[in-house]
Amino acid sequence: MSFLPARRFFALVVFGVGTTAVGAPTLAAQQTTPPSAPAADSRPTLAVLYFTNSALGGGTDYQPLSKGMADMLITDLSQNPGVRVVERDRLQALLEEQNLSTSGRVDQETAVRVGRVLGAQHLLMGAFVIDPRQNMRIDLRAVNTETSQVEYVESVTGKADQLLALVDELGKKVNTGLKLPPVRFRVSAVAVQSTAKPPEQFRAVMLMSRALERQDKGDKAGAIALYKNALEVDPSFDRAKVRLAMLETPSATTPQE
Repeated sequence: MSFLPARRFFALVVFGVGTTAVGAPTLAAQQTTPPSAPAADSRPTLAVLYFTNSALGGGTDYQPLSKGMADMLITDLSQNPGVRVVERDRLQALLEEQNLSTSGRVDQETAVRVGRVLGAQHLLMGAFVIDPRQNMRIDLRAVNTETSQVEYVESVTGKADQLLALVDELGKKVNTGLKLPPVRFRVSAVAVQSTAKPPEQFRAVMLMSRALERQDKGDKAGAIALYKNALEVDPSFDRAKVRLAMLETPSATTPQE
């Protein structure tokens, strides 16, 4: 058996210990350092409740607009990348789960609770009225779900067949009134959603609104037919195109499915 010289043996031992002592903490640090968590989304969140129908004369004919107008305002506000907007389908599912009215008639206290469940800091709720001469007024108020206080009110008026333009105007005013992050390079929702003349726009909006009601009742075939009818009236109606595509996609589901 051969033995290493004492000095060489001692040097190897010291080198080995030193290597372990230096290398071990580095490995341990690599194993215990947690992965960096994604940055929290600090954008303000908005939820839009269904509008209350207060139309005069033939009011029930306009009831579908309760949901249709909310859907269009959601589309309009969603153009602002500085905010988050709760999707209408998610709102519909929650209203059904809580067995709440889906016609727009929800008291403010209940609405605030809905907003909190949806994680929204700002809850938008309102009403519309259409008189026999087709004059339209849309009233809206924004409620802060943290304080339960009304923080902003707004109204727009015009002809009913200019509904898309009225909703676009309302969206702009809400964005400014709530002091939300400014919208950069914002394209008018009217240009995005439709290029048809106002009468055809209004007819298409009514058909899309009726389609939303059918969709919420689980009548997928009926909803698809109405979306297609809306596009026959106004082939440029972008929101109807999006809704139709969502239903015709094999994996698409409604809140009831």
